[in-house]
Amino acid sequence: MSSKTTVVIPTYNEANNLPTLAADLLSLELENLTVLIVDDDSPDGTGEIADDIHLRYPDRFDVIHRAGKQGLGTAYVAGFQRALAEGADYIVQMDADFSHSPHYIPKFLETVPAYDVIVGSRYVPGGKLDERWSAGRYFLSWWANQVYTRAILGLAVRDVTAGFKLWRRRVLENIDLQNVQSSGYVFQVEMAYLTEKKGFRVLEYPIYFEDRRIGRSKMSIPIKFEAAWRVWEIRWRHRNAKQ
Repeated sequence: MSSKTTVVIPTYNEANNLPTLAADLLSLELENLTVLIVDDDSPDGTGEIADDIHLRYPDRFDVIHRAGKQGLGTAYVAGFQRALAEGADYIVQMDADFSHSPHYIPKFLETVPAYDVIVGSRYVPGGKLDERWSAGRYFLSWWANQVYTRAILGLAVRDVTAGFKLWRRRVLENIDLQNVQSSGYVFQVEMAYLTEKKGFRVLEYPIYFEDRRIGRSKMSIPIKFEAAWRVWEIRWRHRNAKQ
């Protein structure tokens, strides 16, 4: 039997994106690929759309419904734990807004035998950001990823906040997801830090990062400031982490 791959996608108000994204994922020519949506009680009906897709593809598409908006990090932890419990060998995490193109997933799987984690990276040669980004937005993202966070945590990875990744099962088992406490976008930083602290092999695979097609970004100014100071908290909390 081929290895099982589960794609975990947290959603909040992604009703307009989910049907097309689900169709694109399910059309990939990959054996034993399943999709798991983790919905935080979206008021726009995302959860109901996910249920409808599940009824059509019960063996390939599933949904976790959570009460209220509990945060990106906890959504990923819930999805990772379900995927591991159901025997996934590889777990992909990605956004629901088409910033991360499904067509990269087969390429990640081709590359992963030599690595433990594949990071869809905007900041390695060949990686690219949407041309519609303003100079200010580009600079802030570059500075947060390649200067501020890397300097504080001593990370080698360039795209520290990348949300498009493929994990080997053993990495998530070794990290101990119960001890990952970040609920917001800084979850990506915490996972990157633990991955490197524990000595896992990471490859940054260049991707084109497209701005969301439909809907509004959930990355507000207060969220960005919170992520900045929580980087210090992550360094302190996991100061004794090791493989």
